[in-house]
Amino acid sequence: MPTPQFDAGEKPTVRFVKNPVSVADLTFKTLDGRTMNSRDWKGKVTLVNFWATWCPPCRAEIPSLVELNKQYGEAGKDVVILGISVDDPIEKLKPYASQMHMNYPVLVGAGRDDVQDAFGPLWGIPVTVFIDRDGKIAKKHSGIASKEQFEQEIKALL
Repeated sequence: MPTPQFDAGEKPTVRFVKNPVSVADLTFKTLDGRTMNSRDWKGKVTLVNFWATWCPPCRAEIPSLVELNKQYGEAGKDVVILGISVDDPIEKLKPYASQMHMNYPVLVGAGRDDVQDAFGPLWGIPVTVFIDRDGKIAKKHSGIASKEQFEQEIKALL
């Protein structure tokens, strides 16, 4: 599925939530067994993408997230990009992440109650949540987004 394109003449507007709330203290396991805590994201702009291997729009977003991680995450620009699988077992995630060249941490456990409490209900996927440098949820949107849209939101929070 191709990434959606937007009219080059459109003036993009980035709107954030009026009253951002802090992300709860959460711990996740990465595909390689490391532990990652939401406290580690403080001081950085964090993009959390909820997805699944069986979801076509999710698959379509992955190349954009890979590119953005090369551009911002790996370049040391205080940006963290994460993928949280909503329901795939780790045995399925590992080969899939490798096949898709996912260069950002893939976390397991989005079906947990504490994740739903922290990020709110996930009414379909993909869902992308932007967390500001203070550890507060600044934006949440459902559905597929373009690399350009993600980048505008990252830049606005930087």
